[in-house]
Amino acid sequence: LSVKCSCVSGVSGVDETHVFISSGENVSLPCNNALPDCNSTTWLYNRFRDTAAVELIGLGIKKKDTESHERLSLGSDCSLNINNISTEDYGSYICQQWTGVNRNQKLGSDARVYLHVLHVSSSQTEISAGLSVTLSCQLYSYPRGSCGDLIRSEGIQLFWVNQTGVKLTRSDSRYQISSSSDHCIITLNTTLLNEDDNREWRCEVTHRDQVKTSVTYTVKSSGEKTSHQSVC
Repeated sequence: LSVKCSCVSGVSGVDETHVFISSGENVSLPCNNALPDCNSTTWLYNRFRDTAAVELIGLGIKKKDTESHERLSLGSDCSLNINNISTEDYGSYICQQWTGVNRNQKLGSDARVYLHVLHVSSSQTEISAGLSVTLSCQLYSYPRGSCGDLIRSEGIQLFWVNQTGVKLTRSDSRYQISSSSDHCIITLNTTLLNEDDNREWRCEVTHRDQVKTSVTYTVKSSGEKTSHQSVC
């Protein structure tokens, strides 16, 4: 089903990073304020603005009472590694450094990472010529406002492209392309043809006009799904 990659975008002058990843992949979230010894590192996670942050790593030790603890690990550079990303993992991750005799003095400012997760789903499980299929591509992002606000402020866009990289538009009579009101879901609807076997359609996320991650749907008449890896 998917061609995926992850990319990191920094914000100049601000200790804030955007990481884009496709569901099912592994990701490493950078801790830009880390000290050489990760024993001072704490990672917090928040999916929604109005909820309390959850401590994932406390002073270099992984917390075992979190839902995702089995998929988490701390890198040698104090980065937070997350395996098998799901759509539940999007949100705001904060790296902090705590020093002092009792590790109760916060050092410097927080390093914040916004994790955006891209996911594609199909309306059909059995694929054959003559069937109408709808592919839904959604970007899961931390709600610092509406998704539309995020797109406008950060220059994030979603596109469907064909296997040659040409963007599909509403003017193409074969495809019906539609976006949600907040622009974080884009759907492609088409009726499959015999010659569509092994054809690819790819959903791409761009951040300030640079492709950050993508998911490719490959038509398989047998219903099989394939997975490939690509690098931005």
